[in-house]
Amino acid sequence: MCGIIGYTGEKRAAPLVLEGLKRLEYRGYDSFGIAVVSDSDLWVWKKRGKISQVNPPVLRRKGRTAIGHTRWATHGEPSDANAHPHTDCRGTIAIVHNGIIENYASIRRELEGRGHTFRSETDTEVIAHLVEEHFWGDLLSAVRAVLPQLEGSYAILAVAGGNEGIVAARKESPLVIGVADRACIAASDVTAILEHTDRVVYLEDGDVATLLPSGPTIWHGGEQADRPVRKVDWDVAEVRLGGFAHYMQKEIYEQQSVFSSTVRALYAEPIPDVLKDFSGITLVACGTSYNACLFCQYLIEEYCGIPVRAEIASEFRYRTPPGGDLVVAVTQSGETADTLSALKQARMHNHPTLAVTNVLGSSITRLADYTLFMRAGPEISVAATKSFIAELAVFFYLADVMGGGRLRKSVLSGHEAIGEALLQDISPAVDLCRGAQSIFFVGRGPFFPLALEGALKMKEITYIHAEGYAAGEIKHGPFALLSHKTPVIALSPPGETFPAMVSNIREMKARGVPLIVIGDGNSQELRDIADVLIPLPDGDMVSAVLGAAVLLQLLAYRTAEALGREIDQPRNLAKSVTVE
Repeated sequence: MCGIIGYTGEKRAAPLVLEGLKRLEYRGYDSFGIAVVSDSDLWVWKKRGKISQVNPPVLRRKGRTAIGHTRWATHGEPSDANAHPHTDCRGTIAIVHNGIIENYASIRRELEGRGHTFRSETDTEVIAHLVEEHFWGDLLSAVRAVLPQLEGSYAILAVAGGNEGIVAARKESPLVIGVADRACIAASDVTAILEHTDRVVYLEDGDVATLLPSGPTIWHGGEQADRPVRKVDWDVAEVRLGGFAHYMQKEIYEQQSVFSSTVRALYAEPIPDVLKDFSGITLVACGTSYNACLFCQYLIEEYCGIPVRAEIASEFRYRTPPGGDLVVAVTQSGETADTLSALKQARMHNHPTLAVTNVLGSSITRLADYTLFMRAGPEISVAATKSFIAELAVFFYLADVMGGGRLRKSVLSGHEAIGEALLQDISPAVDLCRGAQSIFFVGRGPFFPLALEGALKMKEITYIHAEGYAAGEIKHGPFALLSHKTPVIALSPPGETFPAMVSNIREMKARGVPLIVIGDGNSQELRDIADVLIPLPDGDMVSAVLGAAVLLQLLAYRTAEALGREIDQPRNLAKSVTVE
């Protein structure tokens, strides 16, 4: 969940690494640091806080090799001392690391017993001291000697004073290498590389590499390995703010084209063979992707008559999917640790597997039997928006191709509903939400998962306590919490759930709650009950789902904006959860 970057080439390295860290700050933003190799010297500077708030003096160093790190704390509080890079006792070796070293405590005790002095509370620092014990001028050999001692996950970049280039290593944590003219760049995310090159190499688990200006050399299991150079089809403009105030706002407004691009690309490809022979589907995911999977459960069972269950990836290890199930793993980054573990377990039980991801070349694409790609482009804001819409696009496609084509016309025109939703004035709803103590989101059928996702977005970026419920469940406990300080946001589209939703809404309104309804704009009944009625786009279920999803995102965004929150980088959260 941290961001790491390294550069070695013909240009001054520190400014390039700092700019790369700014691109990666969404992966962790409680502290950051840079190490610069200049001739035989190693210069390290690190600081608690955000990158934008300081001007590091290390930028004045003229070295052409540097590594950097932006941190999301796992071991030790955010502080200058716990910030990366970490060094050995002599200050000649520097390490940045993403992941968790599970046996660091025992290693640290052994190192302290051998006279090593530690300056931080982190697990990463043990790597620097272990490398120190094996370093006699050859950094690659020293790092390779240390890796078998490490239990857990890691993406590591190492430099040493007087040593040319960077040594990189990867196990269960993402690491990509950009190949540029007379330069090599390594990072935990391709967004930090796009400014310099669109040619990348994805390291695989167990790979160790030396990075020189002439390019990377990769080893695996003691043998030199050949990894393909891939061309990234993302545009550098996609990682820039443009004229928007926040990345989240930009990404919300990109969703119309994201949905259209995703469905059209999927329909242009042959239907995967993996979709043709199974008895049921098990979906595994985390966070927003899990909410999308819950929606998919309703969708596939309704339109295809296939039994589906959605599982939280971190809990999947305690469950066994029914024999014959297709296991579908959904992860925007393709690197979510719990989802990768779930997919590995499914493969151990010989289940056919399908990945849904946004990142070509990510770890999950190498594990799954087949991959369906979203076309969301880079998503910078921590709160997922356009990746959720892209996941819905994939699931609408699956329901259509497995259900006989009944949804195709609606799916191919679904982007129009997103455009309509983006034009809605939701200011009255924002006024009701901004002063709330708690907010309840309710829905029925496929709109229940949307209520969960709406609550997740609200709590992530506004810090207002928010909960999503199936509307029929609100009487089973949550009624005790309803008051004039707890707005209710009810999803009430036209259709078979409408009468029951109106009944639930009346029950809640009778408890004095401020009531925001996202629903049928032509319903006089809703107009009479709601304090604020936000109309859904006209059309069928596909239009209603997409319109509701976008309106809930906008409501969270504008409420956070009204409260002055750190929208793109909410406290305690990071974008890509690469540790279990």
